[in-house]
Amino acid sequence: MKVFIENEAGTKLKNIYDEKKLKFKKSIEVSRAYPYPYGFILNTTSEDGDNVDVFVLTKKHLKRGELVDIEIIGLMEQFEKSWDETKQDEEIDHNIIARLRNDGKIEFDNKVKNELREFVLHVFDNIRIHKTRIGEFRDKEVAITYIEASKDS
Repeated sequence: MKVFIENEAGTKLKNIYDEKKLKFKKSIEVSRAYPYPYGFILNTTSEDGDNVDVFVLTKKHLKRGELVDIEIIGLMEQFEKSWDETKQDEEIDHNIIARLRNDGKIEFDNKVKNELREFVLHVFDNIRIHKTRIGEFRDKEVAITYIEASKDS
């Protein structure tokens, strides 16, 4: 499975792409540095209308715009709600957790889960575009089912 790297680990810049054409649009500064490379799975559309998002657990430096092969580890449930209190619906915006193929066995332990949870809950503190709620961390099978349901026709 191929992932397009949108944001490099260690940067506070969120790069925004036309995800279907892989064309860079702009960057915005966020309040936290990305703990891991972050991107999206090609040829998918999630419930929020964007491609399926992915955190790639690796110590390797992955560059923005790079395409990498991944191995699925699990899924982090994420729900977003507009700051407009008149809107009651939460939008599903789950994140796939993956590692690079042939990159060894990086532990997906409680330390990593807490790091991801803290990042996602506070990355947009400086922008306040929505409220984020983290659900459960789910296993590889749930992640694969989510990806399969999101594949473009």
